[in-house]
Amino acid sequence: MPTGMVSGHRVGPDDIESHRVFVAVDADANAAPGRVVGFHSLVLAPPDLDLLFVQNGTQGRGIGRLLVEHMMSEARAAGLRRVRVASRPPAEGFYRRVGALRTGTTAANPPALVWDRPELNF
Repeated sequence: MPTGMVSGHRVGPDDIESHRVFVAVDADANAAPGRVVGFHSLVLAPPDLDLLFVQNGTQGRGIGRLLVEHMMSEARAAGLRRVRVASRPPAEGFYRRVGALRTGTTAANPPALVWDRPELNF
């Protein structure tokens, strides 16, 4: 996901209280300790992957796959049988590679979102 899409986005106490929010930190010994390289936010009702982000420059290292695996583990622990994701079009391939199945399309909602989004389920 382009950094600009989440620039200024804040995950606050209300988000953390109402969703399952987890971060991935860089384990690279040469990186700044505790540097956040990604996160996911799982909404339990209705089951939805609200947001999954991997920092530019750290993509391609398996962080996104680990975040999806963690999200699904959290979903199973909460008794969920499926989780919906409305993806950015360029990310659809990633979600399909990690096990999501395309179920339809979520229509654009200007001015917030000006493009249709693939809808998938895990």
